[in-house]
Amino acid sequence: MKTISIFGATGSVGMSTLDLVQRDPDAYRVVALTAHSDVAGLAAAARQSNAKLAVIGHDAHYEALKDALRGSGVEAAAGERALVDAAQAGADWSMAAIVGCAGLRPTMAALKAGGTVALANKESLVSAGALMMDAVAASGATLLPVDSEHNAIFQCLAGSRWEDVARITLTASGGPFRTRSREEMRGITPAQAVAHPNWSMGAKISVDSATMMNKGLELIEAAHLFPVGLDRIEILVHPQSVIHSMVEFRDRSTLAQLGSPDMRIPIAHALAWPERIATPCQPLDLARIGRLDFEAPDEVRFPALRLTRQVAQEGGAAPAILNAANEVAVAAFLKGAIGFLDIAMIVEDVLNRYSAPVPRQIDDVLAADAQARNMAGLVMERLIA
Repeated sequence: MKTISIFGATGSVGMSTLDLVQRDPDAYRVVALTAHSDVAGLAAAARQSNAKLAVIGHDAHYEALKDALRGSGVEAAAGERALVDAAQAGADWSMAAIVGCAGLRPTMAALKAGGTVALANKESLVSAGALMMDAVAASGATLLPVDSEHNAIFQCLAGSRWEDVARITLTASGGPFRTRSREEMRGITPAQAVAHPNWSMGAKISVDSATMMNKGLELIEAAHLFPVGLDRIEILVHPQSVIHSMVEFRDRSTLAQLGSPDMRIPIAHALAWPERIATPCQPLDLARIGRLDFEAPDEVRFPALRLTRQVAQEGGAAPAILNAANEVAVAAFLKGAIGFLDIAMIVEDVLNRYSAPVPRQIDDVLAADAQARNMAGLVMERLIA
């Protein structure tokens, strides 16, 4: 029986993971579940999975969680320290699916504990990629990518040597505004931006997909996970989201991983690795799909792609600054405070105004993150005024 913990259990990835786990209760035992602020959702998931521990991110919600779990036998805890403690509780396998930089400390704690960490929190690897990969090397932990694109690359590589890789291609759906002009995108509303054409995702990641910032963040992730050099990693728009990524080798053979757009497929791969388990996902019907289209990404209409490649090349604290500014800008857009096109503009402005030393520890990353958030707030104040 594999012991597992899920960080971000009430989000889309967390719930998909629980769905798979609960289909084979004899194979898994849930150690810990965490959530940011959804007390009811966390308590329900903890009861249903018979978790040992449930942790809510906000200290203020502790009593509410304790009351919701009364009589269940599930221990309740709250706060950042409790999240880190849960990550060090010794689970065989942990799902890191906390959205944003809030997942950085728990993810690092899980890696330092030396188990297997399935990574769905891209912001942690973007902001602190070098530190995280150092932690993996030092502890002997296994880091398995869960993002559909990185999981696809992982499957295509299948133990190949880095020197045999000629090119890695990250595919992108292009989001809901793939064919819109810059002028047409000026009036985009939050409701339109979160309506992804292929995937069911949370609001923040859906907006990132619409701006294509999500694909840029994945480029930075890929550079850490698959160290072949940025010049050998490219992005290709593929609207059907059937091919999730490709790897071309130096003999010019190209391997691609295909599948239905269901996050339970890459989650199941990471959950069972190095074996395979059955999923309830729809089989791929290429005859019904009929065609697969591809096009080059447009960095003029989607400047996030240009910005992310620039910070990937710069390294140091630049990715953490970009990620923090983007989180602030996306949150403001979802509240209706700024326009859709303002998101990338704010991020670029912050990158031009603020820099920080190369992070040597997690506190350095979080300091750069905090300063970038403050700068993003000032930029937005001038924009709105």
